[in-house]
Amino acid sequence: MDEKDLPKTEKEWEKILSDKEYRILRKKGTEPPFTGKYVNYKGKGIYVCAACDNVLFSSDKKFDSGSGWPSFWDVISKDKVELKEDNSLGMRRIEVLCNRCGGHLGHVFEDGPEPTGKRYCINSASLNFKEKE
Repeated sequence: MDEKDLPKTEKEWEKILSDKEYRILRKKGTEPPFTGKYVNYKGKGIYVCAACDNVLFSSDKKFDSGSGWPSFWDVISKDKVELKEDNSLGMRRIEVLCNRCGGHLGHVFEDGPEPTGKRYCINSASLNFKEKE
């Protein structure tokens, strides 16, 4: 997807995304733990936003957090995501959004491994994987 294709209306997103992708990326939903296609995925490459192909995470920074969602200890580049305070569901969390299309990716927590101590807990449905060539 090209920069000139953004932003899109909600009707346009509904036509482009699957029901699950739309619910998660546009309506800030989540998938049940241990059900996403990338939870245990071990391929080498990069993870991009399922809505706009923005490059987000590298498989080199993925780890098994045991949380039930794909987890990364860092993003490819800080300018690829937006972090936003989220006080929904009676919790204080930090939401991770795609900085290109505004899609909801998941949340980041302060209980990850070194060197960052971060755990980017991301919905598989918000990602596509591109194999390292």
